[in-house]
This record gives sequence, C-alpha cells and structure tokens, in this order.
Amino acid sequence: MIFVDKPYISDLFRQTILDNSFPVVKTEMARELGFHDEPYFLDEDEAIKLARSSKDIRIYTTSENSIGWIAQHLSFTDLPEKIDLFKNKARFRKMISPMYPDFYFQEVTLGDLDSLDIEEIPLPFVIKPAVGFFSMAVYKVAHPGQWEGIKESIKAEIQRVQHLYPQEVMNTSTFIIEQCIVGDEFAIDAYYDAAGEPVILNIYNHIFSSDTDVSDRVYISSKEIIESNIDEFREFLGRVGELSGVKNFPMHVEIRRDGSGILLPIEINPMRFGGWCTTADLTCFAYGFNPYKYYFSQKRPDWPAVLKDKDGKLYSIIVLDNSTGVDGDRITSFDYDTLLSRFEHPLDFRRIDYKQYPVFGFLFTETQKDRFSDLEAILSSDLKEFISTKV
Repeated sequence: MIFVDKPYISDLFRQTILDNSFPVVKTEMARELGFHDEPYFLDEDEAIKLARSSKDIRIYTTSENSIGWIAQHLSFTDLPEKIDLFKNKARFRKMISPMYPDFYFQEVTLGDLDSLDIEEIPLPFVIKPAVGFFSMAVYKVAHPGQWEGIKESIKAEIQRVQHLYPQEVMNTSTFIIEQCIVGDEFAIDAYYDAAGEPVILNIYNHIFSSDTDVSDRVYISSKEIIESNIDEFREFLGRVGELSGVKNFPMHVEIRRDGSGILLPIEINPMRFGGWCTTADLTCFAYGFNPYKYYFSQKRPDWPAVLKDKDGKLYSIIVLDNSTGVDGDRITSFDYDTLLSRFEHPLDFRRIDYKQYPVFGFLFTETQKDRFSDLEAILSSDLKEFISTKV
C-alpha cells in the first residue's frame, strides 16, 4: 500500500499508481492531493485490516509526513519501531555502534546549546536535529570561534522551518552532535526484500562546492559511479539489515567513504526513496526502469544491461534551494528560462512554490562528462542572478 502526503507528488509517481493500480490509503491528505474514489483507493480501516492479516505487506510513503499515521494505526506491527530506528539519528547511531565502536556522538536538547562546552567535543563536528529533513538546521563546526555564530543561526533557522513539517519529520527539540565524516558522499535508493536482502536501485554522488558546504544542491549518477561502488554498498547494507532485522523496507541512504576507505553512514531515511519524488524519478528518466514498481514486485535491476550504453553520461538532480539570503515573500519572480538555458539536456523540471517552501524547484539533467563545468557553476551559485525582488 502507498501513503501519499505533502510536500510533493510528481506526475510520474501518480502515473505509476494509475498504471499499476497500486492501492493508495484513503487518508484526508490523499483526497487533498487529488486522489479520490478510483478503484485502487484503500479505506483506512481496510488498510489496517490488511496490515493485520499479511506477513508480507509492502508499504511505501512519498513523504515522512505519513510516519505519524503508521505510528498511530499500525502499532500492532513492528513497523513503527523499525522506522524510528532509522529516523531518530541518535537511535540509529546506537544501533550501528557495533560496526563503529570508536565513532563519537552525543544527544543534546535545544536548551543545552547555550551551556554546551564545545572544548570537550572533538573538532570538527556536525550538529543537526535528531529527527530532521532536507539539510535543515545542519551545521559543521570546525573551530571554537564559530560556535556562537552557528548557535544563533540554528535558532534563527528553527524559527523559519519548524512549522513546515510535522514532528515525526522535523523535530528541533533534540539534536545530535557527531564527529565530522570527511570523504566522498553518496546517496543510495534501496529496499530490503521479503527475505531481508538489500536491493540497490541507484547510487548518486553528492558533490559540494567547498569543505563547509552542507547543502543538497547537486547529486550525480553515472555508469562509473554505480559500477565502482555497488558491491561494497550492498555489503554495507547487508550488515545494517542484520542489525535492524528489516524486511520489505524501502530506504534512502546517505553515506561517506573516508580517506582510509571506510564507509560511514550519515543517515538512513525510512520508508521512501529520495524526498520530493527526486532520486527514484530520475532513475526512470536516466536508466529506464521504475524503482517504485521494482520494490512492489521485488525485482532487481539488471545493472550490466541497464548501463550498457551509458558511458560518458552524467545524470543529475539539481536542488534549487533558496540560497539567495532573500526571504521568499520578498521575491517577485525567478528566471527559470535563463536557468534552463545553462544546461545541455534537461530531462525534467519541477517548479516549487518558493513562498511556501525554501526551494525554487528541482531540475533533472543529462550532461556529457566533458561539460561537468555546467554542474560546477550551479553548484557554487547563490542563485541571486535569477531572482527579482520587491523594491
């Protein structure tokens, strides 16, 4: 069964539901998003009965906003507990501590920040909400002199974003401080099948403009990225699966490989692939198979066949987050046409209401490897060149 919720449902995902008659749970939010009385609609009571009667139920959520419904109505299953193992970053670190016994982390409350003695914390470190989303209120502290400014930035950002998502998705009352993981960062869409075996559906290299950049601006997938990492990443997910015991469980994984080659997870997001229908949708455009269908049908990609003609091609998600420093209410327009003209082969573009959410849109592109500079340019841009503001 599928739970649909804000902030975004793509046309591709809607069409996937229609084409395959995937059952959508008839929540109030589903109706608000335009899902009505089609044959595939599943009444909430029916969904609960189905979860009680099936040992092999497969659930997918377009948004972690649906976690609250699952916690409330499916508490008789182990699913809420499994979700919290991953969603709560402090619990996640404790779960995987046998894999990383020397990894430093601690949990603190928002009220602890003013009295925190960072002289006792190994530097550099990252601080972020224990339950968070979309790089919001995530900061890297490289030296003690930064702390006062970062602390105030955290408080200011919380004021801006705390009402955008429910508590199950974004809870800024508790933070996790953890050692900074330095190295190449990757994002993985995957699921655990009915036997608890991991199936990788795509791999993205998350690139940054600098050592202090923590944004979600550019993710790149390619034949080279997938082939050079998939075996090692599958082995890592196998170990996580052994510790967590999850089955029929989709996830979006963020991981880094440090300078000595050790894989260290940043976080694992449960019950979905990339947020805002991004990473899984680009997989459809780039590689020609549908990750949502593969999860529900327990199918595995034939990667040698999929990647056969993909030499020299980069497939990218460009997140046009509002990095202008200008509040959305003061922005009168965004020049989408000029932005699109900077890329050789846009695959899909999705405009977002930047007055409601701090993002202008999402762009999927195909780029030849020798035009990597196109991606570098947007990676380092603050996007001010594309906006017009009130006088």
